[in-house]
Amino acid sequence: MRILKFSDSDFAEQFRKIEQRAEEIPANIEETVKEIIAAVRERGDAALFELTARFDRLELDATSLEVTAAEIDAALAKVSDKELAALQLAADRVATYHAKQKQETWLSTDEDDVLLGQMIRPLDRVGIYVPGGKAAYPSSVLMNAIPAKVAGVGEVIMVVPMPGGEVNPHVLAAAHIAGVDRIFKLGGAQAVAALAYGTQSVPRVDKITGPGNIYVATAKRLVFGQVDIDMIAGPSEILVINDGSGNAAHIAADLLSQAEHDELASAVLATSSEAMALAVRDEVEKQLQQLSREAIARKAIEDYSAIILARDLDEAIDFSNRIAPEHLELAVENPFAILAKIRHAGAIFMGHHTPEAAGDYLAGPNHTLPTGGTARFFSPLSLDDFVKKSSIISFSEQGLQRLGDEIVRIAELEGLEAHARSVSIRLGK
Repeated sequence: MRILKFSDSDFAEQFRKIEQRAEEIPANIEETVKEIIAAVRERGDAALFELTARFDRLELDATSLEVTAAEIDAALAKVSDKELAALQLAADRVATYHAKQKQETWLSTDEDDVLLGQMIRPLDRVGIYVPGGKAAYPSSVLMNAIPAKVAGVGEVIMVVPMPGGEVNPHVLAAAHIAGVDRIFKLGGAQAVAALAYGTQSVPRVDKITGPGNIYVATAKRLVFGQVDIDMIAGPSEILVINDGSGNAAHIAADLLSQAEHDELASAVLATSSEAMALAVRDEVEKQLQQLSREAIARKAIEDYSAIILARDLDEAIDFSNRIAPEHLELAVENPFAILAKIRHAGAIFMGHHTPEAAGDYLAGPNHTLPTGGTARFFSPLSLDDFVKKSSIISFSEQGLQRLGDEIVRIAELEGLEAHARSVSIRLGK
């Protein structure tokens, strides 16, 4: 694992390669995704069946497209009681956390003759995308479905690819626990298109959330506006800030917990201790050799990761605020002493006993986080993503008489005569 210094003359160039890693996407992907979306829009289910057979080696028809209750029961039978208990505990904690984010409809009576307010209503139908096949991401099911259910969304539709007909029972078990209403055996850009536009079998949704590969992310970007989406997620990333305290083996393990996601993942340590930098470098190599996903993690470590020596914690914090990491670990003696200095991060993990994995699975906050520096303006997935807000405006006759002349005046400033007339006619002018 390379060691850099902020003072290195080529530091900016070296780190730019890490920041721009998501741009290494073949240019033909967007064209392919556009063709898939067009096919689904034009031919509906027929296109879904053809594309699923081509990409997922799974022959589907109108009778087998949707996961049945019997298939869910069969999956539950394959999950141990301990595994179910762990998923249920995670689900309960996620639900409790997101319930605290609830906002209520409100009305203001500050003025006697004008009533103003805001009405909050859940979305009618939401689609969640969950990666499938051999990979098991039951946590993604919980993190996307439970906030929607807590918000009161009327129907939660899940799509999950099942290559060769293979389904992970833990994913279906998590869907059952989370209260997902319907599940379809679909993945890729075609699943996103089906959710966005609807087909003969798949209902159209109001919003699509959940992680996926570059084809899924591209499809979400292209259908945005037709439906809402949560965010365009890029490769996973972690930044650990360290003051020399703590255990190098723990920090190395946390870095690798992101590196094992995929080859484009990024794991960065910024520390003011050269001794810690060297110790973590050695630990990363030692632990890499013990991972079943060593090849993936090693490429991420070698290509898009680094240990950075900082003069002091303030330099490391300034760097963190500039790159706005998805996951930020404050692996320092007193994390609360520097928390106020952190301006941008998707999730902040405090102290030596809070590994990033705790947030991924069970802590309670959502693990769907902004990546690629977008934490400067995006927030984690939350209850707010599953509700919409309507303004409430009620003028009494007296209220319109009191404020009407100014409404007319502003309308006339904009040259909108009919706007002005709609008020002045009520004022008897």
